[in-house]
Amino acid sequence: MALNGGKTFVQDEEKQRLLLEEHTEKHFTASEVVRDIIIGVSDGLTVPFALAAGLSGANASSALVLTAGLAEVAAGAISMGLGGYLAAKSEADHYNRELQREQEEIDTVPDVEAAEIADILSQYGLGPAEYGPVVTTLRNNPKAWLEFMMKFELGLEKPEPRRALVSAATIALSYVAGGLVPLLPYVFVPRAGRAMAVSVAVTLAALLFFGFVKGRFTGDRPFLSAVQTTVVGALASAAAYAMARAVQSI
Repeated sequence: MALNGGKTFVQDEEKQRLLLEEHTEKHFTASEVVRDIIIGVSDGLTVPFALAAGLSGANASSALVLTAGLAEVAAGAISMGLGGYLAAKSEADHYNRELQREQEEIDTVPDVEAAEIADILSQYGLGPAEYGPVVTTLRNNPKAWLEFMMKFELGLEKPEPRRALVSAATIALSYVAGGLVPLLPYVFVPRAGRAMAVSVAVTLAALLFFGFVKGRFTGDRPFLSAVQTTVVGALASAAAYAMARAVQSI
């Protein structure tokens, strides 16, 4: 009887392994990188676009608009990249501090921490007979115990070691890529007024495309995302243009 039970367990385990190999998850997991790209591109498209529109409204030449725009793109990329680096670094520092604090609690008050495991599992509908073996197993595996507490008690995921540098580079490069789009017409069209009209058309098309792609990646409705992204960019540029015209008329 014991042999049959062991054989059944092995068969069930093999069946589960085969099911996992055949099943392909469709969840999108690169959310942090996508978030950084969205932040960089969206700001890159709207801020230089608004600056160029504002300068064009003040009757600046295409050369002046292009120079100011490129300077803003460079400064904005550095600023945005630094902001991304500091944010990711702060998250990593916070995780490490909480990791050390949780390890000290496991070492000094293990019974309290074990009771917290039981409390967490009970919230998922498990009774003492079901969560008891889990608590025992985790207590016998200190590393897994610590990881469990970090994830399920504190809700913290271990950050990637190079997350801060990757975030800074991703945001900065995305900002540059987005920021060059509204400035390109000023390279080829000498008259700022006509260049602005071309810039508006090109940037709105880029905002539509970017919003659509963003919606596809994030799970939002692509067309709604495209419209929302375009409206935000258009409003920012219209406000900058109107302010420039108002200042000029004073």
